[in-house]
Amino acid sequence: MSSVKNVINDSYKLMLLKDYLREAIKEAGFSEVDIQKTPTGTRVGLHVTRPGIVIGRKGSGIRDLTKVLETDFGLKNPQISVIEITKPELEPSVMCNRMSQHLARGTAFRRAVMWTMQTIMEAGAMGVQITTSGKLRGDRSSFEKHSKGILPRAGHQATVIVSEDIVHVQTKMGLIGVRIRIARKERFIPEFELKVMKKEAAPKLEVPEEIEIVEETQIDPTKPRTESEVIELEEKLIETVETFEEVEEELK
Repeated sequence: MSSVKNVINDSYKLMLLKDYLREAIKEAGFSEVDIQKTPTGTRVGLHVTRPGIVIGRKGSGIRDLTKVLETDFGLKNPQISVIEITKPELEPSVMCNRMSQHLARGTAFRRAVMWTMQTIMEAGAMGVQITTSGKLRGDRSSFEKHSKGILPRAGHQATVIVSEDIVHVQTKMGLIGVRIRIARKERFIPEFELKVMKKEAAPKLEVPEEIEIVEETQIDPTKPRTESEVIELEEKLIETVETFEEVEEELK
């Protein structure tokens, strides 16, 4: 088999693996997967918002997932590592999955778009663009594109700071495609850098050895534990979002 066919075959297997993980660990907020082949086996890195759901009780989730990757996808000795996403609102794949669940539950697509854009910008994004296509209103297919903030579309900056993802959701009207592009501020590369003199660090206070500092970590019961709970909470808040049509009616 030539090198070109090997690349195509690996890309096809990776696509099937991502589609499987989207459904298998959907409640954990799956974002992406990294695969690295080593002499001892295959390293699989799963980027999720809730690692505890993937790991399972006493590692049962990891063991079950390892068997599936080895038997169904042909990965040799898979070694799974779970990586937590600190800001899920800035990950296009996570927001695509959340928006697709809203559309599948019957939420109006414009309300879902406005809510998703508002959530992404409040999380600290530099810009966002959401494109929805398919049977949005009637029998004829159409598409709408909404954007907010600054979003580079060409050049080196666009390839560095902009990340995107696409998802398809089946609704009563038909199949709807959602594409989300997010520009992150921390990835921006400035053309010029301003050098600032470093200030001297303040002296650290010495704590006597007799005094022990104890930090208590409490679990917030009101915080959602799974992606389904996040969707249920957001559905109540989406109803308060105003669309362009409602604003036009108020101005008349």
